[in-house]
Amino acid sequence: MLPEAGSSRVVFATAADELADRVLGVLRGAENAAFIARHVDAAPDAMAALAALRVVGADVFAPHLLTDTRLDPEDAAAVARSLTAFPTATVAPGAAEDPAAWAVAWRDWAVAELLARLDGGRHPVPPPGEEPPPDDWRSRSARMAQLAPLATPELDGPVHEAARRDTLALCRGVTRSMLRRDYLTAVRLIRWLARLHRDGVALPLDPRPALDHAAMLGGHGPRTALDIAVAERMLGPNGEEDR
Repeated sequence: MLPEAGSSRVVFATAADELADRVLGVLRGAENAAFIARHVDAAPDAMAALAALRVVGADVFAPHLLTDTRLDPEDAAAVARSLTAFPTATVAPGAAEDPAAWAVAWRDWAVAELLARLDGGRHPVPPPGEEPPPDDWRSRSARMAQLAPLATPELDGPVHEAARRDTLALCRGVTRSMLRRDYLTAVRLIRWLARLHRDGVALPLDPRPALDHAAMLGGHGPRTALDIAVAERMLGPNGEEDR
């Protein structure tokens, strides 16, 4: 488990920003694709670097999913090491029982599942439990924003099925977040729209101008910039999906 508060939490958050910036560099072609193990080995605080892998989560695989580069075995080992250092919950709670822990369980599943797929020789990981409950659209969109790392190629499951069934809630969430100037949430929800657009799902809102607007006004910080870059890759040039 990651620490909840205190100086260690600040150190881990800073390390997560540094790692997200590194992933972003790889996506933009400024870094070598085999970067995860080197990042951990070169870090002044190895535990903070491993915690950063857990915080950034499935997005560390974005270059491999979006640029067709192979996952280096040493990088796979570094991700596996982070799962050992900060183990996932053994039992996933229900979304109604503990929404935050439920979201963490799904994000952890995304890491383990993609590691199994990209590394080869590892067994696929079963989904942690139920899909999001049918709450009001505000709750549903807020929950999907927490699950933005799952909005990536190669992943599919109950959460993705829920997103495909409820595009209107996602679009309402984007609009509400924009009006509230909550661009972090808006970008995360637009990332889901980009994934659905890539899958050919009809959407009530065009994700490309929404993404451009959110990026211009609130695309600050490495992790938000990474969300934007992933969404842009899935939308492709001129809003055409990048497969």
